[in-house]
Amino acid sequence: MLHSLLTQEHVDAYQKDGVVLIKGLLKDYVEPLRRGIETNMAEPGTYAAENLKAGDTGRFFDDYCNWNRIAEFEDAIRYSPMAEVAADLMQSNSVQVFHDHVLVKEPGTSKATPWHQDEPYYFVEGQQNVSFWAPLDPVKDASLRCVAGSHRWEKPVLPTRWLSEEDFYAGEDIYMPVPDPDAEGMRILEWEMEPGDAVAFNYKTLHGARGNQASSRRRAFSLRLLGDDARYVERAGPTSPPYPGHGMKAGEKLREDWFPTIFTK
Repeated sequence: MLHSLLTQEHVDAYQKDGVVLIKGLLKDYVEPLRRGIETNMAEPGTYAAENLKAGDTGRFFDDYCNWNRIAEFEDAIRYSPMAEVAADLMQSNSVQVFHDHVLVKEPGTSKATPWHQDEPYYFVEGQQNVSFWAPLDPVKDASLRCVAGSHRWEKPVLPTRWLSEEDFYAGEDIYMPVPDPDAEGMRILEWEMEPGDAVAFNYKTLHGARGNQASSRRRAFSLRLLGDDARYVERAGPTSPPYPGHGMKAGEKLREDWFPTIFTK
């Protein structure tokens, strides 16, 4: 039986398009997650970044891998419906945490989130995965934008660094150039969203977001989860997140002490 927030249409859309909207997934966690983000911004972690160049307006802050030091993040991860909903969408019997991610665009932020797929940055592969992107403020034009069906493309998209725009793995030719979905007429899915709604998307789904020209903040909490078939893979260079000293070998499941299983059917 599916979680009460889901219908079979949600699952079918996720499998077909690689993305689906889940209304109210984190509606009971909006205020705690806002507090967690304030803590995160006041006490940035190792990977915190300010993603603006000279001449850009506003502020675009992001940070990840903080859930085990910020209680509000851990509570949402362990006790919200996210893990059970993820299992249903992935059609997986188990759900492991990969990492959390906070993205904040202050009012008047000109910087767009570049088009990208997540999986090429990661040291994990598998068909059973899901990212949740949940705004903690109402969003319209600054919502997440996903290219339907891009999780089924034969060739992955070249990962680049958001600020410098350099290739993440220099010299690798296994990737396709980053496309321009608007110019190329691709089917882009995006939604006006309320705080606590969430977009669920596959690690291979091409996605991005516009800048935030609204008069209000756009705070988003994102969580990456893994299913039964997730396995560690070697990349051509340091991954993001890098998780130094993990000690895993190609083909292994991710180590439970660092990437705990939070749901089992």
